[in-house]
Amino acid sequence: MKQSTSLHVAIVMDGNGRWATRRGLPRTAGHRAGAEAVRRVVEIAPGCGINALTLYAFSSDNWNRPAAEIATLMRLFARYLRAEAAELAAQGVKLAVIGRRDRLPRSLLEAIAAAEQATARGTHLELRIAVDYSGRVAIQRGELLPDVDLLIRTGGEQRLSDFLLWECAYAELWFTDRMWPDFGAAQLAAAIHEFHSRDRRFGGLPTREAV
Repeated sequence: MKQSTSLHVAIVMDGNGRWATRRGLPRTAGHRAGAEAVRRVVEIAPGCGINALTLYAFSSDNWNRPAAEIATLMRLFARYLRAEAAELAAQGVKLAVIGRRDRLPRSLLEAIAAAEQATARGTHLELRIAVDYSGRVAIQRGELLPDVDLLIRTGGEQRLSDFLLWECAYAELWFTDRMWPDFGAAQLAAAIHEFHSRDRRFGGLPTREAV
């Protein structure tokens, strides 16, 4: 079994709201805890052999959520970018936000532009955050990314939810019931270990039969 020396990992960060609800907290508390999980995973990703990490933060369908929750999420995104840009640059992380921008508030657009500029020279990790993103729209527009090696989804659901549909054509899928705010080094290591245990054939024969 050949192991990749670099990986493009994509994560559907699901379960923030349910994590908070189960603790008797407002859903917004779950989103804040989810931002802490993003910080943890970004810090440990390069040590796991990940050179590109794409995180699904807000889908185009998420506009159907209550307006108050959306407004809080947009403020949280902007706050995260402003707070983390300098540290991301110091870690050699190059940040890009993918998805539509014409429906995002001005404050978030300004935070995105500043963070992308501050981290433009990063070479240690390519970090992409998907905001107002639709895989179907990206295919229609030709806005495609490199192939995904491993797709992780937290929160117990087992579907792609319109995320990187083209890029995940041959991705290995790994699902966990653990909510995103509780996701950390142990879970990422388990997913990577499982990935390396699989025989990726890309339509060919299993390794043992091809010899």
